[in-house]
Amino acid sequence: MTNRYVIEIFYSDEDGGFIAAVPELPGCSAFGETDDALVEVKTAIALRLETAAMRTMRERKAGHENTGPMAELSWNGT
Repeated sequence: MTNRYVIEIFYSDEDGGFIAAVPELPGCSAFGETDDALVEVKTAIALRLETAAMRTMRERKAGHENTGPMAELSWNGT
C-alpha cells in the first residue's frame, strides 16, 4: 500500500529558502534552499509514519484498544 500526501511548497523570503509542508500531518515540514525541501519532507513523512506504526504496535502489545497509527500524533501548535 502506498500512502499519498499533499505537499505544499512555498518560498519564504524570511528564511531565504523553500518550505515544504504536509497539511494532513500537522507539524510535518522541511526547509531547503532548492529542491532539498521536497527530499527532506519526504524523509520527514516516512519517519512520521514509522513512528506512528511503532507506537501503535507498542500500544497493542500493552493491551490497549486499536487507537490507529495517528491517534497520538496531534499537534498543539507550540
